Amino acid sequence: MFESSHNSSIVEGVTRINRRSLLNRWCMGFGGLAFNAMLSEISRAQSTALNPLAPRNGHLKARAKRIIFLFMHGGPSHVDLFDPKPALTRYDGQEPPFERTRVKFGKRGNLLKSPWTFRPTGDSGIPMSSLWKNLPEVADELCMLHGLCDTNVAHGGACMKLFTGSESLIRPSMGSWVSYGLGTENQNLPSFITICPTSLHGGVDNFGSAFLPNIHQGVPLGTPGYPNTPAADARFEFLQNETRTRKQQRFLLDQLKRINEQHQLKVGRNPQIEARIQSFEMAFRMQTEAPEAMNLEQESAATLELYGYNDPTTKNFAHQLLLARRFSERGVRFVQVSHAGSLPFNNEQWDQHSYIKKGHEINVGQIDKPITGFIKDLRQRGLLEDTLVLWGGEFGRTPTAQVGNPETIGRDHHPDGFTMFMAGGGVKGGFRYGQTDDFGYYAIDGRMTIHDLHATMLHILGLDHESLTYQYGGRDFRLTDVHGSVATDILA
Repeated sequence: MFESSHNSSIVEGVTRINRRSLLNRWCMGFGGLAFNAMLSEISRAQSTALNPLAPRNGHLKARAKRIIFLFMHGGPSHVDLFDPKPALTRYDGQEPPFERTRVKFGKRGNLLKSPWTFRPTGDSGIPMSSLWKNLPEVADELCMLHGLCDTNVAHGGACMKLFTGSESLIRPSMGSWVSYGLGTENQNLPSFITICPTSLHGGVDNFGSAFLPNIHQGVPLGTPGYPNTPAADARFEFLQNETRTRKQQRFLLDQLKRINEQHQLKVGRNPQIEARIQSFEMAFRMQTEAPEAMNLEQESAATLELYGYNDPTTKNFAHQLLLARRFSERGVRFVQVSHAGSLPFNNEQWDQHSYIKKGHEINVGQIDKPITGFIKDLRQRGLLEDTLVLWGGEFGRTPTAQVGNPETIGRDHHPDGFTMFMAGGGVKGGFRYGQTDDFGYYAIDGRMTIHDLHATMLHILGLDHESLTYQYGGRDFRLTDVHGSVATDILA
């Protein structure tokens, strides 16, 4: 009830209030709410500025806390690993009955059946080729994504698209975006580590932070190169200082920090200087924690056997996966592991333009048992529930042969339909999402572009891909640019 006078009164237990008092009280209430929200944002911004790697909540309820990306460099063949196509067997050697894309990398011939047979695996019946001897044991943990598409036909552009969301411009990598959005749970280790990266097809830009603060870039374990560093020899560069004690290093860092802070008081805040200070501090703290995290002597004999660490064929990748698990359980937010493939056979990565049978046999033989043991180990430690494992390459391979010597037959690059898989992290296990056509050429159902993959990955971590932005050069940037849809059907 309202009165026209300036006074409010209480009549028979009812508060009478005029319009001016009502508006005054309401405005103050809304103003208070806005002010509190503004203070919260300022507090968060100040906290982020002081410690850009402080753990933060996302925009949504998270299904996973961290990601481990198993990158198969070169392009695994979906039609030879996870996506059986009986039509390839029926029409082997014949001209494809569909229109091919005009953009291609090599000269493509007729249809080529898979050298391997397929069988259903696990209770879910997920098909896998006979190449996989161990992975069927964890088939019911896997969420197969059969509709990946829309990458570049060349390795360089496709890798850039997969890692950064752009195939032509330098952009922050997906691990850097995750670090920027969520920080890390361990202040003594980087938020983003890449294990044994190669220097090909994007090189350091594939784990770089571009215009994001430098503290969010991936820290390589092993010097990027080609071939990539053997896991047993991989080290963080400049981790140890043999000429000064920790006390002396602490004193020098404190003095350097003081000089930098004085400089900023004169010229204003400089994010690059702040990031450099943070990187020095991180390097100092890593001296204590990183060696312990990398010490595989702490692993039991049973665990080493589970990963295939004692087998020369699987030891290198097993070593990488053991490190990935140890970093992840210590709070590292994003860990990337690279498999560069069958170099002993003189082939580059999974890139079998020739010798598809021999090359894929070698590659799968190197990763099959380690990945199976890795997933089992994450599950029994309770880590799989809040860890998203992502497996895949920058594209697949054609269901047609590449023209060349029939005795050394292979397949060309194929970005129009291929397979990746996820495990853990709130995705459906024993589930197949998406579909390619009868010949495995085009993704026709459940199509998932790289932008869609990134949007889904961020969603699982509790990050809205449209809200995770960073202003640079006068506009807001994001990992998914102006694209991306979350594949909600794969969420458990």
